[in-house]
Amino acid sequence: MLNSLSGRFLILTTVFVMLAEMLIFFPSVARFREDFLLSRLERAQIASLALLADDMIAADLEEELLLNAEVFNVVLRRDAVRQLVLTSPMPRPIDGTFDLRDPPAMILIRDAVTRLLKSEPEVIRIIGAPVREAGLLIEVTMPTEGLRAAMLDYGLRILALSAVISIFTASLLFLAVRFLLVRPIRGVVDHMQRYAAAPEDARQIIEPSSGVTELREAEDALQSMQVELTQALKQKERLAQLGGAVARVSHDLRNILTSAQLFTDRIEMSEDPVVQRMAPKLVNSITRAVNLCETTLAFGKAEEPAPRLTRFALNEIVSDVIASERLAVGEHDLSFAEGVPIGLSVRADPEQLYRVISNLVRNARQAIIATGKAGEISVSAQESDDDWVIRVHDTGPGLPAKALEHLFTPFQGGARKGGTGLGLAIAAELIRGHGGVLELVRSTDAGTMFEMRLPKGDVAV
Repeated sequence: MLNSLSGRFLILTTVFVMLAEMLIFFPSVARFREDFLLSRLERAQIASLALLADDMIAADLEEELLLNAEVFNVVLRRDAVRQLVLTSPMPRPIDGTFDLRDPPAMILIRDAVTRLLKSEPEVIRIIGAPVREAGLLIEVTMPTEGLRAAMLDYGLRILALSAVISIFTASLLFLAVRFLLVRPIRGVVDHMQRYAAAPEDARQIIEPSSGVTELREAEDALQSMQVELTQALKQKERLAQLGGAVARVSHDLRNILTSAQLFTDRIEMSEDPVVQRMAPKLVNSITRAVNLCETTLAFGKAEEPAPRLTRFALNEIVSDVIASERLAVGEHDLSFAEGVPIGLSVRADPEQLYRVISNLVRNARQAIIATGKAGEISVSAQESDDDWVIRVHDTGPGLPAKALEHLFTPFQGGARKGGTGLGLAIAAELIRGHGGVLELVRSTDAGTMFEMRLPKGDVAV
């Protein structure tokens, strides 16, 4: 009960209501004391009327009048003359005097609290104004036993009533919180638990229905999160299935390409000049295809093999990429430019770097050809004290909004219709494996530029 929201709310409400009642308790007791004393003044004034009617009354009657008024003596001031009207022996000296003619509220509260705390009997003098202006002043002396007993009785009744009110109020609020807040929250928790048991089941996604604004916002946020998570899980499942299928295809394709390698070895023996010029490029292409098949299984496991870092001339890789892409251009008006300084060498995995540059150049070539307009693709490089910088720039139409939003995300960041978005995802992962970074510098209707940075220092791979 103490650990539940409604239970704690019940306890806090009871405490707060009691605190509020305590703020009412002291003024109420002070008011009761004032009324009690004023009633004694009124009784004393009524008792004094007997003497005013007859100057001489019997001692027994005077004692009875004072006993009925619960005072020791009565003093009236009429026409500026102070007159002792009724009197009786005083059991002890007067301990205090209290003036009830328009006293401040805080003084009344202070005197009331003081009287509750004092258990010793005292004799006090009370001064007040006579009822119906029957004189200028009236004062009486009286004991405090009856006053304190009446105040304690009244205070206990006030506290009991406050307790009943607080418990009743807290119970109503407890039920209200239970039905309006706790039950809807419990429903949201139950939805979360059922969804956690089967996150792939779209039927477990919550349907917002709460009428409370804050709970409705929480349900909307939970629904959005569950929808995104369910879609992500389904996509990961499809990716896992795709990885297994690609691995099987890669295995068989590698065997086919291995056989093709044997035929290219025989082609290299040809004395035809054209064949001798084209054969090395064919051999290199088949070799790269075999290597790609061997690493496909690793990518299907969501990881690429660690790069084998060697020192090589960058312009050779760039020339191979551009030579391959020129063959795919056909009759389209597309030119290539190489801006790699002769002699610039980098430390990287040549096969992986070839794949990165080839992916970027191929994407640029496909984007430009799709527009039907002339264009240019350039690959440039430079080095600094800390890293090598390679840029691939094209004059194509720029990346679409969806590709920009999901850049480097597999199956979501496709730059063209029918594209899978795997090329950029693979390229970014390969560069990260080198300790570097691949980023989009700009992409507008005037062209796109990608930049990759390879660190010169030690690389954790």
